[in-house]
Amino acid sequence: MKTKGTATVKTRITELLGIEAPVVQGAMARIADASLAGAVSEAGGLGIIACGGAPLAWVEEQVRIARSMTDKPIGANVMLMDPNAGETAELLAKLRVDVITTGAGSPANYLQMWKDAGIKVVPVVASSALAARMERLGADAVVAEGTEAGGHIGELTTMALIPAVCDAVSIPVIAAGGIADGRGMAAAFALGAEGVQVGTRFLTVEECTIADAYKERVIAAKDADTIVTGRGSGHPVRCLKNKFARTVRKLEGDVAANGDELEAMYVGSLKRAVEGDVDNGTMMAGQSAALVRERATAAEAIASLVAEAEELGGLGLEALAARNATRGEAR
Repeated sequence: MKTKGTATVKTRITELLGIEAPVVQGAMARIADASLAGAVSEAGGLGIIACGGAPLAWVEEQVRIARSMTDKPIGANVMLMDPNAGETAELLAKLRVDVITTGAGSPANYLQMWKDAGIKVVPVVASSALAARMERLGADAVVAEGTEAGGHIGELTTMALIPAVCDAVSIPVIAAGGIADGRGMAAAFALGAEGVQVGTRFLTVEECTIADAYKERVIAAKDADTIVTGRGSGHPVRCLKNKFARTVRKLEGDVAANGDELEAMYVGSLKRAVEGDVDNGTMMAGQSAALVRERATAAEAIASLVAEAEELGGLGLEALAARNATRGEAR
């Protein structure tokens, strides 16, 4: 059944994943639970439960809750650097979730098991070489994520990464990183993508269970209000600027001397932010936070993305330029 308020857009991604709108919700650790994933899926997109670092019992419970919220496809994400990745991979195969996205490593050890369970496998990649490798392994599609994204990031920008990945593979490409409205979605399709993955925009929806203080910081963010920590350790993370992030960056000036102190600071930092300590926690968010200006429901966010992208997609270059020339008149 078509979700009220969300236009059905047919692409290889919607056909592959069995969804109505080519919008995938990003797998945000400690944030993307059943409440958010179930709402996104019910609204016509693909909701993703983030399993990284989570106990197996929690994962199973969240899948059960999400399935009680919707009869539409539900996805899960496996962070392959997680010590429990193998057990999580087996559990998700047993639960037969509809889609699995992966990050921080290669899913080669689990791909056939998931395929045998009828699960679509969509790795997240940060380069065209990795995308081509995933295609050779048998991935059904890839998420190409630019450095504008929140959380753990690569180096290439979305603008450069998407066309490079699209030129390198024949399987469908989902664009991610810096996409929070229909303009970003339309641009991603122009670059060769057939779907988008959105994280930061969903931080502020009603069904996202993070603290209101975190949501309000996202809404208040300007374009220069994110910072990347962890480059010295080889695990860069994009988050909103706050007291915690600035302190971490200062200590990272001498990682050799401050390594133990940094490790202690990282422990529980995301949990603190999720629970409302926006000064002493890691508020993971992408650069697109500057484009998020309101609270909404998941369904409203998806409908807005698709409607604006559809409007822009129907315009030629002259019409787009004419539309752009009048943007100041609305201020």
